[in-house]
Amino acid sequence: MSEEQQSPQSGHIRSFVLRQGRVSAAQQRYYDEGMPRWSLPYAPGPVDLAAVFGRAAPKILEIGFGMGETTAAIAAAHPENDYLGIEVHTPGVGALLKQIAERGLSNVRLIQHDAVEVVSRMIAPASLAGIHVFFPDPWPKKRHHKRRLIQPAFVHLLSQRLAPGGYFHCATDWEEYAQQMLEVLSGEALLENTAPGFAPRPEYRPLTKFEQRGLRLGHGVWDVVFRRKA
Repeated sequence: MSEEQQSPQSGHIRSFVLRQGRVSAAQQRYYDEGMPRWSLPYAPGPVDLAAVFGRAAPKILEIGFGMGETTAAIAAAHPENDYLGIEVHTPGVGALLKQIAERGLSNVRLIQHDAVEVVSRMIAPASLAGIHVFFPDPWPKKRHHKRRLIQPAFVHLLSQRLAPGGYFHCATDWEEYAQQMLEVLSGEALLENTAPGFAPRPEYRPLTKFEQRGLRLGHGVWDVVFRRKA
């Protein structure tokens, strides 16, 4: 996929490149068994999240859950919330489905599709209590910055999906991208910062092994936490 390839439906520049990552036998087995049970097919129409989860509870959206360890850990620690994860890469989807099965999680569902299309067409306005975007691809080369997920238009779309008082939490270990995140979210009229600048890591976001290793080496991690204005 070239850097200019766009989503055919909506014309936006995608923030990901589909690579042929290796899928382990376990990931494939859990993928085959779990997708019918815990995934939602992409459909260009609003989805009733209360019906999907079978209850009325706060709904948290996570974009780009990677291998799913953080998603599963947060969902296990907060059974009072429901979590909807979006990821395009099959190894990660299989890994999260394995976590769901092994932990017996009833409060996680996932969609394997482009996040911009899912948010714009499937998520109803003011339906989310929170949004997580943890360690998205930093696309470090300047010519690739337009591929970054956190851009004004998408942040505005996401902000509209938050209920008043709902939170928008981004985290990155790439300082220049952290500054962009802070600038873009600060420029969104629907949002207000919960901190004077960067926020301390909220207790609900666990430290990943990768993050712990980076912190030991002196690498920084930045959290940005905004809230939808009442």
